[in-house]
Amino acid sequence: MPDAASATATATVGDLVAAFLEECGVATAFGVISIHNMPILDAFARRNRIRFVPARGEAGALNMADAFARVTGGLGVGITSTGVAAGNAAGSLVEALTAGTPVLHLTGQVELSYLDRNRSYIHEAPRQPDMLKSVSKAFFRIWSAQEALGVLREAARTALTPPMGPVSVEIPIDVQAAPVAWPERIAAAPVPPQSPSPAGVDALAARVAAARRPLFWLGGGARGAARAAGALADMGIGFVTSVNGRGAVREDHPMTLGAFNLSPPIEAFYDTCDLLVVVGSRLRGNETLKHALRLPKDRIQVDVDLAMEGRGYPVGMFVRGDAAEVLSGLAERLRGRLNIDPAFAADLAAARAKAVAALKDSLGANYAALAEIVRKRLPQGAPWVRDITLSNSTWGNRYTALSDPRQGVHSLGGAIGQGVPMAIGAALGRPDVKTVALVGDGGFALAAGEIVSAVQERANVVYVLMNDGGYGVIRNIQDAHYGGRRAYADLVTPDFAKLAASIGLAHRRVQSIAAFDEALAAAIAAPGPSLVEVDMTALGPFAKPFAGPPVRAKT
Repeated sequence: MPDAASATATATVGDLVAAFLEECGVATAFGVISIHNMPILDAFARRNRIRFVPARGEAGALNMADAFARVTGGLGVGITSTGVAAGNAAGSLVEALTAGTPVLHLTGQVELSYLDRNRSYIHEAPRQPDMLKSVSKAFFRIWSAQEALGVLREAARTALTPPMGPVSVEIPIDVQAAPVAWPERIAAAPVPPQSPSPAGVDALAARVAAARRPLFWLGGGARGAARAAGALADMGIGFVTSVNGRGAVREDHPMTLGAFNLSPPIEAFYDTCDLLVVVGSRLRGNETLKHALRLPKDRIQVDVDLAMEGRGYPVGMFVRGDAAEVLSGLAERLRGRLNIDPAFAADLAAARAKAVAALKDSLGANYAALAEIVRKRLPQGAPWVRDITLSNSTWGNRYTALSDPRQGVHSLGGAIGQGVPMAIGAALGRPDVKTVALVGDGGFALAAGEIVSAVQERANVVYVLMNDGGYGVIRNIQDAHYGGRRAYADLVTPDFAKLAASIGLAHRRVQSIAAFDEALAAAIAAPGPSLVEVDMTALGPFAKPFAGPPVRAKT
């Protein structure tokens, strides 16, 4: 039945949108208010049940919604205006699509009488649906008040159905403001189960039981399978993850390689494994040396998406189904049936130790010490958010141990700047613990306005800003592949102390490892947002320059 705030003759589609999101469990949404979404946001304000976070730009708003969904496991919601505003959100929708994040993007549209007429109406983009279809899992348009609830239900169900992803919904401004007959029931549509066939799990169990050195590779699609994956690891099965699958097995578990998935000692270990089961992963090129990484030849793939079969590497068997159900069924079937090589666990641990040592050697003493401090200081279970930076690409994606698959948030698609707003979404999704975000000065500049959002919302986040005065990785690539001809990579960067002071953001600049340890500890202990700036010129260069995603050396 309608509540007191909605059971009126003047209830609008905007009210219905707000009520539907409430029924979906949405308590926080992100966006930028505009003339073409005000009926929805006015309903938010009147009903006062959803916290609306006003971002400084639509790109930031959708990144926030994405990260909020990643750390909570729920539906992220971003609200934009039409035209340029929807276009501003496109890059962030690409990131959510790449990461498989359930995000509902609600965008306004011009009045129905002007729609699709190419009359240069304010905020109009003549082929906006084509744009949104290209960067979303699905696209919907609400044409009338009477169909609004049905479209919203289907849009949310689509976003939350594996393989998950962002869904865009256009709502013309006059439809948003239109009166609507209040429905008796507003509940969200259930997400259909994606159960595997028992025969498929039986066959998989038989193959794993026959293996002496079985290894599972977990991707982002296995983040919901942590309990079952942990049970299999406890049985002695080995694990490795993609960066997006981190924490699906606790990274301090003795049977996991974590995300150390492509270093030479790990590749040598793969050569000794007699079975690889790939679960919810695309085996992306930047984590497999562009698919030249030597993986165990006997491979099985588990995924909800039939189109993924053999997409990255050939496989001998494919099991379709939800990762949690497949691995749970597998754990039940394998009790008492495994015959693991007694040397397997020690060999796995040795390979990981060699990979960690090689990483530290490549960093050099200062950055190895800095990485260890972050690993030590990160609060248990706290979101660990990373932008695309030299530091993240080298150690942030692997070294800081995660214990939960909801901890890791990073720009999976490789775009710089998204980590700044992502940290806000993560912090608001997990207000009980301090979020720590690793960003660079180059990426920071792309989203500097969102730091004001962090201050306004009192987001509980520490930004660790690695400042080398430009695009460090671009310099390294130019040195390695362009004869040392450096161009366009040196940037004028702000005086971050003055910038922080101007908006009331706590700031510390450090030039030594000891000072960094002290500053990070203090920032984590203090409430609200803060910025710890690391002067990389004072710490010196990495021992081994990182020049982009590793590839197989040509022979």
